[in-house]
Amino acid sequence: MKKIITVLFLVSFGITNAQQAFKGKGDAKINIGANLQDGGSGIQASADFGLGENFSYGFVATYLLGVDEFSGIYGDNTYFEAKPEFQDRFDAKFRINANLSSVIGVEQLDIYPGLSLGLHNFGGHLGGRYFFTEGFGIFTELGFPIAKYSNDKEVFDHLNNQVTFSLGASFNLD
Repeated sequence: MKKIITVLFLVSFGITNAQQAFKGKGDAKINIGANLQDGGSGIQASADFGLGENFSYGFVATYLLGVDEFSGIYGDNTYFEAKPEFQDRFDAKFRINANLSSVIGVEQLDIYPGLSLGLHNFGGHLGGRYFFTEGFGIFTELGFPIAKYSNDKEVFDHLNNQVTFSLGASFNLD
């Protein structure tokens, strides 16, 4: 019972003391978290910078730490316990976001759909951030490719060309 009361207290304290998730021009946030997808998992780091009341730009990078090995025939080649190279595990993207916290009317929550242009594809994302204090919050994102820069001839092309899910911590830099 003590644990339940403690958890309820912490949640209610976090909600009542929550801070503004997106402030507009001059706002700066970083997100660090886990990246989950088919065939591997890793880390994601991103930074977003406010340009206007509802618009920001930023950068995101992912690196897959745990990647499934591949054994079998792919295209014209046979593979045995093939492991992806660095360029198969890493992706970096420039992105733009439409920050909707002022539109939805909840200051602590920022929902941000956006587009990204990266090393492996042109894609989109839908994310959300919730801030518990002035400097700390949580984020989640769903990313997806729209146009791939590959013709799928390499065995690990799918690693950076699929739907991804990210979850982690968000920090206010301003």
